[in-house]
Amino acid sequence: MVDLPASPLHRLDLPALTRAGVQLFLKRDDLIDPHFGGNKWRKLKYNLRKAREMNARALLTFGGAYSNHIHAVAAAGQKFGMQTIGVIRGEAASASNTTLTFAQACGMHLHFVDRAHYQKKTDPAWQPQLEDEFGPFYHLPEGGSNGLALPGCAEIVGELDLQLPSGYDVLAVPLGSGGTLAGLVSGMVGRASQVQGYAVLKGEADLAQRVTQLLAGAGVGNTASWRLDSRYHFGGYARCDAELFGFLNEFRQTTGVQLDPIYNGKMLYGLLENIRRGEFARGTRIVALHTGGLQGWVGIARKYKLNEGSYQL
Repeated sequence: MVDLPASPLHRLDLPALTRAGVQLFLKRDDLIDPHFGGNKWRKLKYNLRKAREMNARALLTFGGAYSNHIHAVAAAGQKFGMQTIGVIRGEAASASNTTLTFAQACGMHLHFVDRAHYQKKTDPAWQPQLEDEFGPFYHLPEGGSNGLALPGCAEIVGELDLQLPSGYDVLAVPLGSGGTLAGLVSGMVGRASQVQGYAVLKGEADLAQRVTQLLAGAGVGNTASWRLDSRYHFGGYARCDAELFGFLNEFRQTTGVQLDPIYNGKMLYGLLENIRRGEFARGTRIVALHTGGLQGWVGIARKYKLNEGSYQL
């Protein structure tokens, strides 16, 4: 299976950083691939290899109508010649949105279920029923976060060793299903640096438990320093407001970097607020991971009735 190149690392030059005496670098995983890059590729890499080893005919996974994970699995399946099945939470009418239209164009079969059925996605008893309907498949959990997602995300740490040999103090990442943060923690074992996750949905206790379970399942444990910041979810998953949109536009105009409003926009907003408040000591070196997800912009723009100037890509 083809591997993809390491993502670039860029240093940001912002007045707030100069005033605080903090250095901030952006790890551009969004540039790995336009369709399945970002942390989604990191999570998929070893799962795809395992599926190939098992001679799996198809990949089956779960997601909402605007899911970055569904988008990435469909694109990866097309690139690497594997059939894909997406179990989608919602009505079939949503198949006309840009995310699912793209997934279908990549050859993904969409299977729509109501919320009650979707809640069974982690129920082992449901998998045989799905196999009866679709035939044998390799199962990918919602968001792609499982034990095999961790080593792909851990490779980011090795890339940073080469790109920033002088080291860094904090590695910041947006936090959804917990797999990326857990992978980074597994790659930081024995290091003094801390991984800081910015929650994009409510429920900090549940998120912390999920990360701990992923680490335990991979045989890593909480052997590296990590923490969660749940102050910047803006009301919950895919919730946004005018202040966040304003920040995204200002950040793009200042740095030339487009952030998505669901994950990376919230992380960078929170991280820069932490810096402005003096929560990081002068001299701190921070790396923030841009996990991609820009495909979700169109759906958010329609949901919030934004005009094109509010979310230029």
